[in-house]
Amino acid sequence: MKQAKQYIAVDLGAESGRIMLGTVTGKKLSLEEVYRFSNGPIKEDLSLRWDFDKLICEVKTGITNAIKQSNGEVSGVGVDSWGVDYGLVGEGGVLIDNPYHYRDSRTEGMLEKAFELMDKRDIYENSGVQFMQINTAYQLLSMRLANPKVLARAKKLLFMADLVSYFLCGRGYAEYSLASTSGLMDMRNGRWSKEIFEKLDLPMEIMPEIIQPGTVVGKLKNELCQEFGCEPIDIIAVGSHDTASAVAAVPAKAEHWAYISSGTWSLMGVETPEAIINDKSLKYSFTNEGGVQNTICFLKNITGLWLLQECRRQWHGEDIELSYAHLSAMAEKAEPFACYIDPDYSGFLPRGDMPARVNNYLAETGQRIINDKGQMARVILESLAFKYRTVAEAIEDITEKPVEILHIVGGGIRNELLCQFTANAISRKVITGPIEATAVGNILIQAKATGQISSLAELREIVRNSFELKEYEPQDSRLWDKQYEKIKRY
Repeated sequence: MKQAKQYIAVDLGAESGRIMLGTVTGKKLSLEEVYRFSNGPIKEDLSLRWDFDKLICEVKTGITNAIKQSNGEVSGVGVDSWGVDYGLVGEGGVLIDNPYHYRDSRTEGMLEKAFELMDKRDIYENSGVQFMQINTAYQLLSMRLANPKVLARAKKLLFMADLVSYFLCGRGYAEYSLASTSGLMDMRNGRWSKEIFEKLDLPMEIMPEIIQPGTVVGKLKNELCQEFGCEPIDIIAVGSHDTASAVAAVPAKAEHWAYISSGTWSLMGVETPEAIINDKSLKYSFTNEGGVQNTICFLKNITGLWLLQECRRQWHGEDIELSYAHLSAMAEKAEPFACYIDPDYSGFLPRGDMPARVNNYLAETGQRIINDKGQMARVILESLAFKYRTVAEAIEDITEKPVEILHIVGGGIRNELLCQFTANAISRKVITGPIEATAVGNILIQAKATGQISSLAELREIVRNSFELKEYEPQDSRLWDKQYEKIKRY
């Protein structure tokens, strides 16, 4: 291990962005949040978009703060973001339009249109990606059908984190883990799938070079160095899909473990050496996403705390202020196992009145309506925990290996009630931490790129040395087992 080095992580989430300053020294990482800002969609031309000018402005403010905090001694900057969304760069390297938000309604019905053009099984064989209407492939198909003139102006497609890096260093590329979320890449060889582009009639020529996480892709632009008051800094492609960086930071040391990256979405899966594309993975709708160090994040995308976030947003609009801590306390006191919902029900995907949608689901499935907010929160949390059990069982069936320990990382671990419910539901030990797993992975992948860290195992050892972890043992397992058998009918 070489001398202490400092790195900046630009960690972009669908609700907020964070600029973190990390110092790697010895076998430890110290992490400091230097800037945080809200992030979310805007309404533009009757569609949901990302305000990219605002996003870049916030990123620049955060980097400026981090450079000042570091006394200008920064060894790298890495950017990560959510997957699937992209911007189109046109003539002169200019962003054509604000990028669409993945919850925009334009992708409704696009799965069915895609299956008319290419057999569903063939798409999965070529991409290895779970079928979700938000995937880049179906966003692009929608654009080809509805806005072909805009698509024709595009010279390059850049995914969100890569788009930010492009504006920092001027190089356009597709980082492997982020590209893998698109449904446009052949996960067996890590290249764009010519067959998918041809069958869906999509322009393959706008797709950039795919590069691996841990690649130094360029230097901070001179004009930005002047603006920030710094010397040129390496821009490093990390696990630019936030899940890839988060999974890299899972502090596992046992052999048979699974993970959940918990937040707005819950990404639950296992780390594998190669893609798993077969009848069972298709049946259970699993996805193969790129990881770091030649690994695959074999996982399932689950609607996570989005349900509770949208309930809270609705109640806030009704002038009812409830913190997440308050909601959890109310949920803990509510009746157990009152109702059940499938968190992945398609009606829960768009923004809107989530309490009403939950009650519509309950009415349609012959269950009672919920008026108590604490009760609704408990139903959501219990349902998520049961969903995790379903996915854990599917993982074991597909891989033919046991899941003995479940690691949960990310902001969702602040909801300790959900963590305990998860241990109860899956009847396995749950280990949580770190909260800022994505930023941790981002920074430590940069450290590996500069030669400070030699392996993924060493990276995870540093995580264990640096952050407090919490363990949850299963409680009332028989009761949860009995209830799990009941909910299968929904």
